[in-house]
Amino acid sequence: MRTSSIAAIAAWCLLAPGVFAGQTEKDPNAIGERNVSKGLNFYTLEQEMALGRQLAAEVERQAKIVDDPIIAEYINRLGQNLARNSDVTFPVKFTLIEAEDINAFTLPGGFIYINTGTMKLSDNEAELASVMAHELGHAAARHGTRQMSRGDLAGLAQIPLALAGGWAGFGARQLATAAVPMAFFKFSRNFEAEADMLGLEYMWKAGYDPTSALDMFERIESTERRQPGAVSKLFRTHPLTPDRIAKTQKNIDQLLPGRKQYVLNTSEYEEIRARLEHMSRTSKPKQANPNVPALRKSPTVAIDARLPNEGIDGDERPSIRRH
Repeated sequence: MRTSSIAAIAAWCLLAPGVFAGQTEKDPNAIGERNVSKGLNFYTLEQEMALGRQLAAEVERQAKIVDDPIIAEYINRLGQNLARNSDVTFPVKFTLIEAEDINAFTLPGGFIYINTGTMKLSDNEAELASVMAHELGHAAARHGTRQMSRGDLAGLAQIPLALAGGWAGFGARQLATAAVPMAFFKFSRNFEAEADMLGLEYMWKAGYDPTSALDMFERIESTERRQPGAVSKLFRTHPLTPDRIAKTQKNIDQLLPGRKQYVLNTSEYEEIRARLEHMSRTSKPKQANPNVPALRKSPTVAIDARLPNEGIDGDERPSIRRH
C-alpha cells in the first residue's frame, strides 16, 4: 500500500502542473502572467535554448533564407508584436524560408520558421498571423522538449548524430530527411490542440480577428485538395479534421471576450506580399544554375518577448478592421 501511495503521489506531482495550467491558460486576460509550459520536462530552459540554437544553425545552413531586408523586417515585427502579447518568457526568433511548400514549424527554444508558400497562401495579415501565433503557442508551452521528455521524439544523445548526417535537400520539398526523423518535428494531438487555443488567444490579445484562423484552415485544406503535395508532409501530420475546426470555433465563442473591431488586414501586408511575389519571379532564372555558389545571410533578429505590451492598436499603418 505504501508503495502504491508513493506512486500515486508521484503521478499527481507530474500531472498537477498541467491541470493547473489548463485552468489559467483558458483565461486570455491572464496572458503574460501565467505559466503555460508546466508539465513533465527534463530540460532546463537554458538547455532547450542551446539545443534550439544548434538545430537552427543547421536549418539556416541548409535552407534558403529570405534575405530581402524589408520582407524579413516585416515578418520579424509581426512576430514581435504577437510575442509581446503572448506567454513567452524568453527571446524568440522568426525566420522566413524561401520554399513553395505550405509549411511552418517551431524548434525548441523559440526558433520559428515560416515558408514563403504559407505567406503567399494567406489572404490578409490576420491569416498570416494565425499561423505564426499557432507556432508561438508551441514555443510558449515548450512543446518540443516536453515531448522529448515523454520519449516521443529522438533523444538528445541522438541529435548530434543526426546533425552530423546533414539535411540534404532540406530546402527543396520537405523538412526532414532520413538524417533527422520526421518524428522530431511532430507534436502530439493534445499539444497541437493546445497550440491552436494559445494561438487564438495571442491573436485576440494582439488585436487580430481570431476567426481568420478558421479561414486559413479552410484555405490550407482547399489547397491540398486541389494540389496534392502542396502542403508539406509535416503540416499534414495533424489534419484539419472537422473536430479540430469545430473545437477552434468553440474556443473562439467560449474563451475570447468580444471586441468592437479587429484588425483583418493592413496596407503594409499587401505591399510585402507584392514584394514577395516580385522577388519570387525575379529569382527564378537564378535557379537555372544550381552549381553556382551563393552566400546567404539570415536577416532575422532575436525578439525579446518581455518588452512592454504595445499591441496592434499602437501601429499607425493603414488597416482594414472587421467588426
